[in-house]
Amino acid sequence: MKNIKENEKLNILNHSCAHLLAASVKELYPNALFWVGPVISDGFYYDIDLGDKVINDSDLLLIEKRMKKLSKSNKLIKKIQLTKQEALEQFKDDIYKIDLINNMDSDTNITAYKQGDFIDLCRGPHVVSTNEIKYFKLLKVSGAYFKGDSKNKMLQRIYGICFFNEDDLKEYLEFLEEAKKRDHRKLGRELDLFMISEYGPGFPFFLNNGMILRNELENFWYEEHTKEGYEFIKTPIMLNKDLWELSGHWYNYRENMYVSEIDEKVFAIKPMNCPGGMLAYKNSLHSYKELPLRVGELGLVHRHEASGALNGLFRVRAFTQDDAHIFMTEEQIETEVVSLINFIDRIYSVFNLTYDIELSTRPTDKYIGDIAIWDKSEKALEDACKKAGHSCRINPGDGAFYGPKLDFHIKDSLGRVWQCGTIQLDMNLPERFDLTYIDNDGNKKRPVMLHRVVFGSIERFIGILIEHYAGAFPLWLAPIQVNVIPVNNEYHLEYSAKLVDEMKKYGIRVKLDSRDEKLGYRLRESQTKKIPYSLIIGDNEVKDNIVSYRKYGEKGTASVTLLEFIDMLQDVIKNKK
Repeated sequence: MKNIKENEKLNILNHSCAHLLAASVKELYPNALFWVGPVISDGFYYDIDLGDKVINDSDLLLIEKRMKKLSKSNKLIKKIQLTKQEALEQFKDDIYKIDLINNMDSDTNITAYKQGDFIDLCRGPHVVSTNEIKYFKLLKVSGAYFKGDSKNKMLQRIYGICFFNEDDLKEYLEFLEEAKKRDHRKLGRELDLFMISEYGPGFPFFLNNGMILRNELENFWYEEHTKEGYEFIKTPIMLNKDLWELSGHWYNYRENMYVSEIDEKVFAIKPMNCPGGMLAYKNSLHSYKELPLRVGELGLVHRHEASGALNGLFRVRAFTQDDAHIFMTEEQIETEVVSLINFIDRIYSVFNLTYDIELSTRPTDKYIGDIAIWDKSEKALEDACKKAGHSCRINPGDGAFYGPKLDFHIKDSLGRVWQCGTIQLDMNLPERFDLTYIDNDGNKKRPVMLHRVVFGSIERFIGILIEHYAGAFPLWLAPIQVNVIPVNNEYHLEYSAKLVDEMKKYGIRVKLDSRDEKLGYRLRESQTKKIPYSLIIGDNEVKDNIVSYRKYGEKGTASVTLLEFIDMLQDVIKNKK
């Protein structure tokens, strides 16, 4: 999937199309007022105040029709230079443009773009004529607060996409249809994985099938981390306000924290696992001989996200971070990061996920620590990437105030990019919590610390996997691995039940579908539920003491003995094929 924002020509085309959208809306709804219409990675949007008018799907088609008419009119798109006073006069009837202009410096050279009678503030550039904007589609409309502040008026945000040719547009719309089929919220309901209740917006309920998948994922996490020499802890979900003041979260993150009172003292539910991890480290003395000390925690955190931002498992208010804090000496940074990159690579490869790495460097203004330490830390992270056989894209100035970081952007089966893994170097918390270790000279020294996640959060990663696999999970993750379907209960049920009992002895998750329904119906439902293997048990299977199986997505069947079938499954499960 193309990133429209990062493709210069598509960026210009899509921004020009946003203006074409605004011009069309203004013709259809003369009282419309406009906020901003930026290009985003998957097209563009425009925030519009239409008063009491609420845009629906049929309105989008009407706007699209008017856009096509304006496109054919072949109006030149002209750049106009304005002084601040001229701009205020030009847009005096649009409170949103006035707000933009008033927030500009008095000596700002303001530019606008004009096509026909429509004019809009814009830095540009744009295409030469409306006739170049031919292949577009308005995708959806949603609500968006003015300036993103819930205290402000709700505007209507219209999304769209534009390409240079019809084939690219068609391909993208087909991609959207496929993505729609894979929507983890839809599949979550159909496969009985999770639910969201009106009694807890943003707090997902994992159902039985979802818990099986989640447990397999967490067991895999523990197994792989154990191989890498990690220790494991579990820290409390609620801790005293004093701790959050010490960590800095109380002053920087208070509005996103859930707070309560216990024994007349203020407590907060943790939005991050880190402060608890610091207390666990301080519980005992540490020697340089223990370092690097790798401590992992699957920790449940809570964050008060805006209700409008909630989205299935992708944006929730309670989620489990697969955190780890690694304490080490300065000399161990590069070696440890190389090891971490190789470890993350191994984890992602199991799910057939590729990725790119981005290095975020020191912010321009707000940062702690000496520049020399920052430079050294950034170089260590960059060198570690190279030693691990990877390149990293530099994202200047986007590091946290307390240290640079490596972000892992994974790519799913549809080519969509998700930011999941992070390796964050922290110069702040070891200082705040006075963390130390005894060096070989007997003196106390400050450890260097890495925060890191691989999945990011269990919930969000499950959402990504649902869409990545379109719900057809690999055998080791599938909630139900085998569905046994007797053709006729009178003759085949007893043998089918014995097969189920035998497979359960080997730890295989198997289901018996002996409902009084036609064979074709039960087979189709087995496919709908995306169960990896369906066994069809009829006369021949009973007579020859065999099983006939059909793999999900395939039409043919194969016949083997039960033990051969079990051996095959165990091999696939063990090796996570």
